[in-house]
Amino acid sequence: MKINGNLKKLASAAVMTALICVLTAAVRIPSPVNGYLNLGDSAVLFAGWFLGPLYGAAAAGIGSAFADLLAGWPVYIPGTAVIKALMAVTVALVRSFPRERGRKGSRARLIAGSAAAEAIMVSGYLTYEAAFMGEGFAAALSGVPGNALQGAVGIAGALLLTAAAERTGAVRPFGGTGR
Repeated sequence: MKINGNLKKLASAAVMTALICVLTAAVRIPSPVNGYLNLGDSAVLFAGWFLGPLYGAAAAGIGSAFADLLAGWPVYIPGTAVIKALMAVTVALVRSFPRERGRKGSRARLIAGSAAAEAIMVSGYLTYEAAFMGEGFAAALSGVPGNALQGAVGIAGALLLTAAAERTGAVRPFGGTGR
């Protein structure tokens, strides 16, 4: 039985939405800087890489916003939804740059896109906390080291997830199926 490509992408986005929510809200690793780290950014970057800008952004924004709701941080929901969606779009757009042949070029684009996406996350939360939560710039600045560490964890996790997914041959970037 053949399944419509858009239906596959929608189903994949729904699964990624749930995965992002769980990896953000349920997996908490104590941070040496402040608070805790989670694996949600790994799934956000993975969603952008494998689902593309539209479905990846939807999964990233919705899954991360639900995680904020479950974790008891509803004030972050609007900022998180926009920031995480932009992260997925960034990774997807960098992925679509002219390609070098082979895995090496693919890895370089994933790393570059992920680094740009995490820079959006760090600056996005700095701006959101300073401008919309009334913390002021100095107070919001104190979150930058923790967010930067979160970004590094996200990139490392995304590289591992992507390598594992590509190795299985079951998925290809932008939601295609293997074999």
